[in-house]
Amino acid sequence: MDPCPFVRLTVGNLALKIPVASKPARSVVHPSSSPCFCKIKLKNFPLQTAVVPFIPPENQFPDGHVHNVAATFHLNKSDLEKFAGKSIFAGKLCLRISIYTGRRGTTCGVNSGKLLAKVSVPLNLAGTESRPSTVFHNGWISVGKEAKGSSARFHLNVKAEPDPRFVFQFDGEPECSPQVFQIQGNIRQPVFTCKFSFRSTGDRNQRSRSLQSDLGSSRSWLSSFGSERERPGKERKGWSITVHDLSGSPVAAASMVTPFVASPGSDRVSRSNPGSWLILRPGDGTWKPWGRLEAWRERGGSDGLGYRFELIPDMGAAGIVLAESTLSSHKGGKFLIDLGSSANGRVTPVNSNSPVCSPRSSGDYGFGLWPYCVYRGFVMSASVEGESKCSKPSVEVSVQHVNCTEDAAAFVALAAALDLSMDACRLFSHRLRKELCQPHDLLS
Repeated sequence: MDPCPFVRLTVGNLALKIPVASKPARSVVHPSSSPCFCKIKLKNFPLQTAVVPFIPPENQFPDGHVHNVAATFHLNKSDLEKFAGKSIFAGKLCLRISIYTGRRGTTCGVNSGKLLAKVSVPLNLAGTESRPSTVFHNGWISVGKEAKGSSARFHLNVKAEPDPRFVFQFDGEPECSPQVFQIQGNIRQPVFTCKFSFRSTGDRNQRSRSLQSDLGSSRSWLSSFGSERERPGKERKGWSITVHDLSGSPVAAASMVTPFVASPGSDRVSRSNPGSWLILRPGDGTWKPWGRLEAWRERGGSDGLGYRFELIPDMGAAGIVLAESTLSSHKGGKFLIDLGSSANGRVTPVNSNSPVCSPRSSGDYGFGLWPYCVYRGFVMSASVEGESKCSKPSVEVSVQHVNCTEDAAAFVALAAALDLSMDACRLFSHRLRKELCQPHDLLS
């Protein structure tokens, strides 16, 4: 089945030049000694913010500069059709950027930044899903008020690139062992089935048949990633979900290897002691770890689901963090892996050519070919509903990162584990639904 058309609109290579006045006013703080930032807005999309680096007036923006992405907008077919069908009375579609001096945030409810200028870049997105790349602007723009023939200048690059994706939809909540459909327009085609089960040292019979032999023969490495020992107090443990293809063969799995345990004196899973899952792929007749997902319950006003996902290299090197953020426990949200975007408040380089040790950076990676097979740009996203809401996760995976059924299934298993983590991190004062409780829990 064909993938769904998507377009990735990026804003990057931001820079600001401001001439230094010969007699600057005492009350004015020049941007060279004060941080600058901008707010980037595309109609019907959430506002994004980014830091704007200052470049001295005598310097030129380097030619061939690596494309540093400041903001990314992901447009699906519906978005593209809406923008293409805009009324002539609504005016042209534009990307609007407001540039500020000062620090981001608010002080006593008042924005702390001072507006320096506004920039508008016209966009014509028609046909961008089928063209290699469309550049709407690349270079300097004069901004602000002119002063004796000179003015501030703002550098940016705005471009759109096709980013086709496979879209998958769970037909039910992961703990109910649903089917997973591939979506293409109005067509829904079953591609996977999920089997939720409990994996525990005391009751092996409740495991799915496909996991029983493999996990049983892999206990040495499984225990190295987590703990199956009995722990006193409140805990949720032993959850497992296996993804099968339509022939019934297991193609991916997610296994809870560290129990989700309430921290002492509370009824929540803390960041200092998170629960964790291993995302597994079949290989050489057994399961092999591909990724690790940690999750916990944040404290304070956010009270959300905190998570961290890292890729596990084949050669036993330290894991590389690809996503780390928080989702609202009430409203849910979207889990995103985008190497080269400012998603989740971080900017990652898109042209890295070597393995990365920093957990704040993107890296070159691939299953079985580390570090020579490279993932770049958008990798995947998954919807997650809030607590007590019926959740049927929707998963988007970039076509460039799917070479076989197991590739897609691994991302589906990751989406299931993240969705189940919302329940695993629920306050222990709240009871889980019966599908997530082992028999002895239902009797207690």
